[in-house]
Order: sequence, then structure tokens, then C-alpha cells
Amino acid sequence: MTGAVISGAVVNGAVISGEAIGWRVGGAQILDDVSLHVGAGELLGIIGPNGAGKSSLVNILSGVTRPTTGTVRLGGDDVTRRSATRRARLGLSRSFQTSALFDGLTAGENVLLAVQASGAAPFSPFRVARPRSRPRIGEADGEADTGRDVDVLLERVRMPGRAATAARDLSHGDRRKLELAMALASNPKVLLLDEPMAGVSAEDVDGLTEIIGEVRDSGVAVAMVEHHMHVVLGLADRVAVLHHGQLLATGSPDEVTEDERVQEAYLGEAL
Repeated sequence: MTGAVISGAVVNGAVISGEAIGWRVGGAQILDDVSLHVGAGELLGIIGPNGAGKSSLVNILSGVTRPTTGTVRLGGDDVTRRSATRRARLGLSRSFQTSALFDGLTAGENVLLAVQASGAAPFSPFRVARPRSRPRIGEADGEADTGRDVDVLLERVRMPGRAATAARDLSHGDRRKLELAMALASNPKVLLLDEPMAGVSAEDVDGLTEIIGEVRDSGVAVAMVEHHMHVVLGLADRVAVLHHGQLLATGSPDEVTEDERVQEAYLGEAL
């Protein structure tokens, strides 16, 4: 089955795209002929039942997994055989379903590690200047600029004044925000989010939604796997629906929710 594109045909200048992606593990076809794209300043919501292949697709786009068939392009260049590290250097950043924090470090030290590892480009509200290499916040010379970068990133994820807080002492919602700050430290052109709202409170969902919307509005291409349907429908410019590893439909939130095949496969009568 080939997914039906309701609207939003592949556009020139897509920042990231997957073309006819397939992934087979043993005798199981996890993904089959999946094609999608995300442009600058656009948010693509990726939804589907458990086991639909959503996280597998994010892993392939980010370079964690290599597809069996198909092509991944970043900025128009074929990166299918390039590593996750190489893709990160080309402007791709991502988050994971499970926590990727260093619990023995403070929030600021976690962000500092991400800043120092990034080789990021010049400063902007979501894009921090490349820091001079130093092991800790607060040392001489270039550390003032580096500390400022850390503070700005924490402020942008609604965590001002939290740099000295141990990561282990953060609430689950603040841990998710901190992971976003670390992902933004690399000055990404593309941000892939794998269930960023998982397990957080309703209040934190609202805050994370605002942050992610601001990232998209800053010109970053965002692809987000998420089970909170009100978040996806309220935030996404387009939605891609996966079902049994295949692309069932793509289109605007309204188009997707009105599609009978999508309702039958995933959304049900609730929408």
C-alpha cells in the first residue's frame, strides 16, 4: 500500500526528507515505502498506533538506523549512509523517548556539555555562539560567553535561574525542557522530537507546546512524534499518519482528522 498524500506535495527546498523508506528486520517489514518531508519553519506531526513504526522512522532520519531501502536527504544532500554524528554536524538534532540527561551534573552543566559538543553557529534566541573549550562554567576568559549561552538556552525553555539545580532533582517536565535546551544547543536546522510530552503533567504539556511552537517559528524544521492528539492537531502544520509501517495519509490536521481511513485505523470516533 502506498500512502495517500492528501495535500502538501514534496516542496523544493525541503530541509529534510525521506524517500521511499523501507526497513526490514529479519522477516518483519517495519517500514514500507514511507516518503515525507519537512520544510524550514514547518512542524510535521507524526502519529499512529503503537507499533506503527514512528520511532523507527525517527531513528532512520537521524542516522541511528540505516534503512533497508530508500533515501534520506538533508538540505538536498543524500545522507542515507552518513552517521548520526555527521548528520548532527550538518544541522540535525533530536530528542529521545527516554531521558538522555547526566543526572550527576547540574542543569547548566548538562547544557554546557551540549554547547561545547555542538560547534554551534552565531548567537540568536535559539542559536548559541560557539563556546571556547572549558571544562566548567565560571572559569576565566571565554567562560562568561559560554555561561551566557547556557543561561539563554535555559531561559528559552522556561527554566531561568535553574543552572545550578542538579538534573536528578528536576521534575519530569523540567527534565523534558532541559533535553530540549540541549537539543537546541547545536543550532539545528532540523529538530526531531520523539514523544516530547510523554509522562509530563498537563501544565508542562502546555509549556512544552509553547516552546516547540517558538522553535518552529524561528525557522527550524521540526518533525514530532507525539500521542497527545490535541497537541499535534493544534501545533502541526501538517500531519503524517503511519499504520503498520506504511504511510496512510498526510495533510493538514483538518484533512487528516476528516479522512475515514485515518479514523478507522487510529483516531476513532473521538475525533
